[in-house]
Amino acid sequence: MTESPSVTSPFVEATPAARHAAFAELAAAGPVRRVTLFTGVHVWLITGYDEAREALTHPDVIKGKGGDGPHRDSVPPDLAAAMDHHLLGSDPPDHTRLRRLVSTAFTRRRIEGMEPEIRRIVDRLLDDVAAAGGHGATVDLLATFGSPLPLTVISELLGVPEDRRRDFQEWTAVAINGSVHPAETFVAAATSLITYVRELIAHKRAHPSDDLISGLVAARADDDRLSENELTSMVFLLLVAGYETTAHLICGGVQTLLAHPDQLDLVRAEPDRLPAAVEELLRFNGPAQVTIPARTAAPVQIGGVTIPAGEVVVPAPLAANRDPRQFPNPQQFDITRPPASHLAFGHGIHHCLGAPLARLEARIAIGALIDRFPHLRLAVPPQDLRVQASMLINGLTTLPVTVT
Repeated sequence: MTESPSVTSPFVEATPAARHAAFAELAAAGPVRRVTLFTGVHVWLITGYDEAREALTHPDVIKGKGGDGPHRDSVPPDLAAAMDHHLLGSDPPDHTRLRRLVSTAFTRRRIEGMEPEIRRIVDRLLDDVAAAGGHGATVDLLATFGSPLPLTVISELLGVPEDRRRDFQEWTAVAINGSVHPAETFVAAATSLITYVRELIAHKRAHPSDDLISGLVAARADDDRLSENELTSMVFLLLVAGYETTAHLICGGVQTLLAHPDQLDLVRAEPDRLPAAVEELLRFNGPAQVTIPARTAAPVQIGGVTIPAGEVVVPAPLAANRDPRQFPNPQQFDITRPPASHLAFGHGIHHCLGAPLARLEARIAIGALIDRFPHLRLAVPPQDLRVQASMLINGLTTLPVTVT
């Protein structure tokens, strides 16, 4: 068993450049390495592209029903059950059954039907940005645009009342970054979130409407339905995965475009390139550092390295998407790059169910933003930007800009 050399953990690095440099240092030491996380947990971190794809589809690399999540010794069993019975925490045949049921409600038609509403939300938020940024004032684009947009979209999709969305934002921010919060803070936020999700499900069961929770409650396949814990877990997953990651895809994308003005000018001159630009943004600086941890059910050989049974395996898309064996000149941001499959949304059966919605939001948001504000600029030197400490999320703490 080979330990990686001593490196600064990318999960607690302060700047975007330092985070990517730390992952590059880990990758240079080998695509499959046993490391100690900042939490003190030993894991096998997989930074190579081919190796990460293999780990994400290997039959002996299995999910642990949340057993490798943050503060699991402190989470009451009933709370864990209400959070962990979702697609990312299950393997076949459970995963196959869950995906079939959830897909009957979370359809492409439902997502595509949200485009007019997403555009209205974007326009309204950009009005707020314009008002806040008048006379050259600095605006935090994360707080005024990047976060409110997906929070509003996922709330509209799920049928969350407007007066409870701020609570959801606070609970979700802690839940997705549980490893950097004290156990009592994580458990309190998760408890509040699940308690309200249960109330919301009960309300939708009694008063169904045209929203996703009502659709999940009614979802049926061959006389099979989602259990109560499966319902709460799926809503929990959709809230956590559908809000935080999209916010940082948008703001991380804007940050990257501002740092590469030639590419920004190309998108402005040729708007049809926006879909390709979003894919390159996902590859170059995606919002997911790593995937949900898994465990080896038996000894597994990946990349010429044997990982013993019972070990925690953590594929790292943020590093794998800059693997030079897969992407020529991976440190170069180039929206004209030939299409290639990145791992920003995972791979295999655990490929993100919400990827079409995230792509749609990013295209609309970034396109409208750069069209509305031709003089959009960073309000601070690039080296002053900071990323949040997190195990899962690659995201800025703020994005100060000027728009006039």
